[in-house]
Amino acid sequence: MEKLRDLMVKNQIEARGVSDKGVLDAMRKVERHKFVPGSHISSAYEDHPLPIGHGQTISQPYIVALMTELCELSGTEKVLEIGTGSGYQAAVLSLLAGEVYSIEIVEPLGKNARQKLADLGYNNVQVRIGDGYLGWPDEAPFDVIILTASPPKIPQTLVDQLAEGGILVAPEGDFSQELVKITKQNGRITRRTITYVRFVPMIRGS
Repeated sequence: MEKLRDLMVKNQIEARGVSDKGVLDAMRKVERHKFVPGSHISSAYEDHPLPIGHGQTISQPYIVALMTELCELSGTEKVLEIGTGSGYQAAVLSLLAGEVYSIEIVEPLGKNARQKLADLGYNNVQVRIGDGYLGWPDEAPFDVIILTASPPKIPQTLVDQLAEGGILVAPEGDFSQELVKITKQNGRITRRTITYVRFVPMIRGS
């Protein structure tokens, strides 16, 4: 599997322009096959999303790497992830940040990811079952916020929980989705569209 991860990084990620050494190293280290259902293990290092149950997916490796690179992590950041899913993106972030707080609204997925991350030794990740639209106010502000599901519009609640100098990376939109990078400097929000993407919709709590 290690050889497959090396090929994944070389052919799918580096070849498409991701160059941050820390991100590339993390993508080589995290064992993606341990985050996909058993029936899809043979496809774990191919460049496409895979179903993980409950109508959710694990993102393709390139998109995970691209979004992680956009976060500009230096190793000390407090990160909020909305949409734990399988736990794979949280595992990658955990190798590059200080602390990762991850929220999953689908309870079975959240519980499974929490256990898996603990079993694999990703001890700087906390997983909460809850509504990502609300963020994690008692741990705010966050240096980085990353969304792995697409809201029609990025919730103001999350922008408010972003620290001064912070970065928010997220897909946004319904049928047509853009990957956007938001930065907060001197209280001002700057927004840049990176590319077009396709994510599962971000689910609201009841």
